[in-house]
Amino acid sequence: MLCSRLTNANIVTMDPDRPAARDLGIWRGRIVGLDEAVASLPAREVIDLQGATVLPGFIDSHVHLAWAGLKQSTPSVAPCERVAEVLAAVAEAASRTGAPGDWVDVMGYDQRALGRHLTAAELDAVSHGRKVFLMHDSGHGCVVSSAVLDLLPAEVPHQDGFLAESAMSAARRLRLPYAQADIADAVERAARTCLAEGVTAVAEAGIGGGLLGHSPVELGAYQLLRDQGRLPLRVQLMAAGDTLRPRDAHRADGFTRALDLGMRTGFGDDWLSLGALKIYTDGGMMARTAALTAPYAGMDHTGQLHDDPEALTQLIVDGHLAGWQLAVHAIGDRAADLALDALERAQHLLPRPDARHRIEHAGLIRPDQLPRFASLGVGAVVQPTFLYSFGDDYADVMGPERARWMYRGRGFLDHGVTLVGSSDRPVTDGAPLRAVQFMVERASASGRRIGPREAVAVEEALHACTVAGAYACRWDDSAGSLTPGRRADLAVLGDDPRRVVPSRIGGIEVVATFVDGQEATKAGKL
Repeated sequence: MLCSRLTNANIVTMDPDRPAARDLGIWRGRIVGLDEAVASLPAREVIDLQGATVLPGFIDSHVHLAWAGLKQSTPSVAPCERVAEVLAAVAEAASRTGAPGDWVDVMGYDQRALGRHLTAAELDAVSHGRKVFLMHDSGHGCVVSSAVLDLLPAEVPHQDGFLAESAMSAARRLRLPYAQADIADAVERAARTCLAEGVTAVAEAGIGGGLLGHSPVELGAYQLLRDQGRLPLRVQLMAAGDTLRPRDAHRADGFTRALDLGMRTGFGDDWLSLGALKIYTDGGMMARTAALTAPYAGMDHTGQLHDDPEALTQLIVDGHLAGWQLAVHAIGDRAADLALDALERAQHLLPRPDARHRIEHAGLIRPDQLPRFASLGVGAVVQPTFLYSFGDDYADVMGPERARWMYRGRGFLDHGVTLVGSSDRPVTDGAPLRAVQFMVERASASGRRIGPREAVAVEEALHACTVAGAYACRWDDSAGSLTPGRRADLAVLGDDPRRVVPSRIGGIEVVATFVDGQEATKAGKL
């Protein structure tokens, strides 16, 4: 007997061998058959979807759940429009915090509308000796008060209180990490938002260190959720590159640097596992720290690499030799050059044809770099909604020629590169249907077309957020399509993205989300 059967549905399987169906049978969390294979079988529950569209659950291959959940419960200065308003919000947050010397966390900061960064002196004037940490929305910088600057080593660079990249990490290390219970609560909040948008599995892009790690024992927070039955979707964890430590091990094992006990990609199960090693090579466009080969338009700088180039290269090589899948953050084209060179060196030293290394963001990729992605078998994990939310600004700072190369779609596909859609939530809207809409329209929120020749078809965009996401996370044998034998993870939509005008895709209702064959959203609409 089936656990349940979905019937009277427009099932888009994303499986080319059986692209469509009307009925789907579920037993013990797996899809057991479609249409005639299950239509006559008894089921404990038969769910009439009344013509609703069913897709594989979306896979968001690059998120920050803990940051997203903490952001929901932390004072914010968004939207940043006037300096006085931002400082007033910081003053209010500081007034609610205990005594001088305490830490005050504030999020939602973005200097672009202000025309400049705030300064430590301005924060001092409203914080009365408290340690203010004003987090940039990109995750690549912050502004801190003098009470924080006074604790930093003299060699840590800053611009009147603005700390970028590794300098921000130095400030984060000054304080106690978050408690596991607080991280777990934040992850659960963010994960339930994902579910409401049709997402059934995510890759958490860097824990335990790096720019956005919240605790050196951060994995424990996810295990706590799992133990308590509170982990509502599937999570793959990327370890931050700086969590690796030199290890004395047998030379043939490849562990020049490793996590404790030699754990690496693949450890875990269907619900919680260890994924790629996350390595930052540069910053971001929003903070103007993405590493470019030519200056930002109207500026005299080219961003910055996250560390010495040879040190970054060696970390990538060491991770590859130790058996990791690598997720290399590279937004600017100069950073992408470094990442591709390092991956090429690594594969030369130890060929691993199915390593499935990924470049995260791939925000500015020159035409000459596309064949290198293909020849190395490197996937591109892009965030299409960045250009919907920030496209006008990014196009301006890149200039007309480079704007055509940002967050590509068609260029990757035409070169045989695996194109993976993701969100990077909470940097911007995480809804996968919004990402699908932008990949098709290539239009910013203002309607400006950004690299229109990079547009892809709706089916290709859906593939990027399902099948390709499963491949990038090494889940392709169990997720990504509604194929018998795979997990019964699916999204029920109020309309078919393939049959509406592109401008309506992002607004399609997510009626329900199923994980392991069980409705996880409890929308009560079926």
